[in-house]
Order: sequence, then C-alpha cells, then structure tokens
Amino acid sequence: MSFSFDTKNELCRLPVQRLCCARAEAYGILLYCNTFNGLEVRIVTENRNFAERLPRLFHRAFSLSFDRLPELDQPGKLIFQITRQEKLEHIINLLGYNPEQNPVLHINFGLLEEECCRASFLRGVFFAGGSITDPLKRYHLEMATSHVQVSRELDALLQDCGFIPKDVARSGSFVTYFKQSEHIEDFLTLIGAPVAAMNVMSAKVEKDLRNSVNRRLNCDNANLDKAVEASQEQLEAIRKLMAAGLMEQLPDKLQQTAGARLENPELTLSELAEEFEPPITKSCLNHRLRKIMTLAEEL
Repeated sequence: MSFSFDTKNELCRLPVQRLCCARAEAYGILLYCNTFNGLEVRIVTENRNFAERLPRLFHRAFSLSFDRLPELDQPGKLIFQITRQEKLEHIINLLGYNPEQNPVLHINFGLLEEECCRASFLRGVFFAGGSITDPLKRYHLEMATSHVQVSRELDALLQDCGFIPKDVARSGSFVTYFKQSEHIEDFLTLIGAPVAAMNVMSAKVEKDLRNSVNRRLNCDNANLDKAVEASQEQLEAIRKLMAAGLMEQLPDKLQQTAGARLENPELTLSELAEEFEPPITKSCLNHRLRKIMTLAEEL
C-alpha cells in the first residue's frame, strides 16, 4: 500500500452527511475525474474504499445512482458511469451550469462559499486527481486535471485558503502541487486526513533528526581527522628534535610532554592532558606542544 492509498482510505472513513458538503465533494470529483461532460460521467479508480463511498456520495449529493457500477470483488480498475441524459442534465443544473455549455471549463465558486464546502471540494479533487509521495522519501502532493481553467481556479481557491501552490504542465495535464511539508500537513488536515498529516510531520522530525546525527558524525569525523593530523605533526617534530640530539636539552616539562605524546599518539589533547600527574589543562598542553614544534621548525 502506498502513502497516497492510505491517505485516501483515511478520507473514505469520513461520513457523508451535509448535503452542501456532499455536493461540493462530488463536484471536486467530477472536475478531476476521467470524464465529465454533457454526454457522460466516467470515474475510474482502483481504491475499493473509494468505490464504496462513491454511490453513497452521489446519492446524497444528487439523489441519483450510477448507470454502471463495477463488481467490487473484481481485481483491477473499477469504472463508474452515468450516461442517461436526464441524470446528466440534473447534475449539470445542480452545479449551476448551462446544459449547452461544457461544465468542466471553470469552477462555480458560488457552491463553495462555506469553509466546510471548500474543504469537501478539495477532498473530492484529491480523491479523483490527487496523489502524495511517501514523506520519508520527499515532500510532494499534487492534483492533476486536463482542464487549464479549472487548474488556474483551483490555484486561486487554494491561495484564498492560505496556501501557496505551484503549477506545472505535464504530458497534457495541468498539475497543482505542494513541496513544502507544512503546506502538505495543513492541506491534509483541512480535507479531513489528520493521521496522514501527523505522519508527514513525524517523517519530517525523523529526517531532521537523521540529518542532525549525520551532520554531527561528519563534524566528529572531521575533528578526529584534524586531531590525527595534528598528532602526526607533533610526533614528527619530536622525532626531529630527537634525531638532532636536542631532546635532552629541553626543559623537563617539554621532555615530559614529548614522552607522553610518543606513548599516546592516538589521544586527543584533552585526553592526553589527563594522562599527566597531576593533570594539566588542554591549553597548557597545547602551549607546550606548540613550543616543541617551533623548536623543530627552527632546525
């Protein structure tokens, strides 16, 4: 099961109650389904839960049934169809269109004045033309239609709801999409999928935590590389002084420091400072080692 499939299953559990909201949801489905014109309504889906919801929704919204119903226990695509002229004219009239015009050319905003109806309409749009990528992979939610004016007006409706969608034309379809996780969370919450919204939020937290751990590991590795490089430079300086026979001429503290570094080449400055008796500070140890390296450079 995909994340998109699970999200639509969650939406299918919402009850079909208020007439205005049922009509708005059905309206969104019609504008984004496979076919909606004066000759035919054709809705194709592979989601059994959505297929069970459609007849109840259209009966509540338009007081009619589909002329063609699929067998829900059959595998593959499920096709719903309305072809009877009186039913099509009834739907077109209820949606506020002129039967002589093509009803898919624009959105009738008069049906979406209430906030609940807007949310229901967007839910229908997502049911018929929407998809969402698994947020653990990337953030992407989109709704695709073949009608450019509907896509533009959906963009305006989303902006009026406080969203900032993006648009792209792709293979003959007009796609409205989100890539910001916050907008996806808010959109899913608005249309009635709070569990999916929480999953997006959880995925974001998980990815942020993983990225933080990776950055920390990379930083620790970089610091370790620097420490190893510094230790090698210190050892080289000590060996250079020893080869020149100058080690015995150094002050006792510097000789003690050189001996400690030779015995513990893998320790960091903080760890090496703890090896002294009594322990010395990291700053003090760093000062001594710099003095040794300076003397070696003067040779």
